[in-house]
Amino acid sequence: MGEVVVLRHGQTEWSRTGQHTGTTDLPLLPEGEDQARSLRAAMTGRRFVEVRVSPMQRARRTAELAGLAVTDVDRDLVEIDYGGYEGRTTADISEELGREWSVWRDGSTTADVPGEAMADVGTRVDRVLDRVRDRLADGDVALVAHGHVLRVLTARWLGLAPEAGALFALPAGRYGVLGHEHGRPVLTGWALG
Repeated sequence: MGEVVVLRHGQTEWSRTGQHTGTTDLPLLPEGEDQARSLRAAMTGRRFVEVRVSPMQRARRTAELAGLAVTDVDRDLVEIDYGGYEGRTTADISEELGREWSVWRDGSTTADVPGEAMADVGTRVDRVLDRVRDRLADGDVALVAHGHVLRVLTARWLGLAPEAGALFALPAGRYGVLGHEHGRPVLTGWALG
């Protein structure tokens, strides 16, 4: 049985500064390109039967530099739509609200700009997992995308609510491995790279 390898894109300007980057299509920084290249060694030796990637350039470029041959560009792997919080940091949002803000607890909808509900992100990643599960009989599957959406995907792989993605920090340019033990979905490696 193969494994699902989830790769977060390399560093961008906004991931470096902690700004929420959902729908803004930013390129990798030079250090992000180096991070992506460094993933190549870890991916060598795996037999990927499918490589799905977010349509955002930061994810596509990470896959390319990591030496992965993309088989599908998957719209369901785009990052959470942060609505009115796009481009802002958690600290700035918390200061504005006068209390600690968390996308996991509070969501991303502002008074004037709707964001994406965590349940909707869960539905998107469930579709991705449904598409790749059958492929695992033939080898590994790589999913190259973004921090929060991959954390939600990991939670859903484990049978947890989308909000449980809060428990799985995944820095830029790192990867995790989702597998099975005794026929049950498990986390077999995390924040590697």
